Amino acid sequence: MTNFKRAALAATVSVLAMAGSVSADTVKFAFIDPLSGPMGSSGDAGFTSFKLAAEHINAAGGVNGDQIEVVGYDNKVSPKESLVQLQKAIDSGARYILQGNGSSVAAAIIDAVNKHNARNPGEEVVYFNYAAVTPAFTNEACSFWHFRFDAHADMKMNAITDWIKSRDDIKKVYLIGQDYVFGEAVAAAALEQLSEKRPDIEIVGNELHPLAKVKDFTPYIQKIISSGADAVITGNWGSDMTLLVKAAADSGLKIPFLTFYGGSLGAVAALGEGSIGTLYQVTEGITNLEASDDQYALIEEYKDRFPDYDYYYHRAFVTMNMFDMAAEKAGSNDPIAVAKALEGLTYDGAYGTVTMRAEDHQAQQPLYISTVSKDVKYGVDNIDLGWALVDNGTIPATAAEAPTTCKMERPE
Repeated sequence: MTNFKRAALAATVSVLAMAGSVSADTVKFAFIDPLSGPMGSSGDAGFTSFKLAAEHINAAGGVNGDQIEVVGYDNKVSPKESLVQLQKAIDSGARYILQGNGSSVAAAIIDAVNKHNARNPGEEVVYFNYAAVTPAFTNEACSFWHFRFDAHADMKMNAITDWIKSRDDIKKVYLIGQDYVFGEAVAAAALEQLSEKRPDIEIVGNELHPLAKVKDFTPYIQKIISSGADAVITGNWGSDMTLLVKAAADSGLKIPFLTFYGGSLGAVAALGEGSIGTLYQVTEGITNLEASDDQYALIEEYKDRFPDYDYYYHRAFVTMNMFDMAAEKAGSNDPIAVAKALEGLTYDGAYGTVTMRAEDHQAQQPLYISTVSKDVKYGVDNIDLGWALVDNGTIPATAAEAPTTCKMERPE
């Protein structure tokens, strides 16, 4: 991405379908995620997705007649900086928070939103989490003010380990991830689920590395090669995903990489044709699944508007459409009314039905395992390779679902 485009996205830019100044009747969303630095592309991809989703809603008449404004706040993947930006957003009138990159950031935002709402009745804000997938957020740390629209780590690992269960050729697995609460959660889920579904599999490595600090993953890849692993499981995202698979390609390692975020910008391009049948990911949608003409048009519009990126954050559109539905159901754009209307809400999306489970505010939806293929309608990274569903790669929502320990306190 050019410096000009990055600066434009990092600025507090209004996302409105109509030109002109923001009116008093505006629903303000604050997008708090990295918009610069090594993880900036992940934040930019999310921001542009929410931007386009908001524009579509505004063009259709808005939310209960009001227009949506989405403003970007660069948190540099720092919990401390996120709290500074959160306060700025609230002071500017934002009543809805969007964030996803980094569970350490998400934990800080959940805590801050809980405290703000307790201290400021009548000025409540709601947090829509679109990508921070540590399971605790909808279990012991659940909050009425937090809704997660992505499947959490245990749910995604359910999909991956169900697929591994039928792969007799996988006998040794190496776990590698980022050294913070999310990376720990991914490793724990892999250990528990593999021991249940494939107790014969040997875990030949379980390693965490600093988040967004490693410039060359070659030493880690050499450890994987030396371990004799048949497959790698990783929750890496952003540059940590791309640089990991680049080092694998450079080292000639050709074993399955089973990932949460293999679709991170540049990962497929880094492997090239070596990614075919090697790089796998679990997601809530795949652009090359059969879909409606409207969905194909949306994918193409996104790519036309934002050529540096691919249509990756389908859940951003689900989030905004479910918000619109809930506000209409409530007959109000007030955060408490919208939150109550979201509970149990069902949305028929392009890639399956999404239900916001009332008990813990965790979205329940089908998941899909895909790998890179030449024979696709939509490529990624501006090359001809793209994601295609693998055999037995559709995981129904009921199979991906995980129980919750949430004991939620709700406002009266």
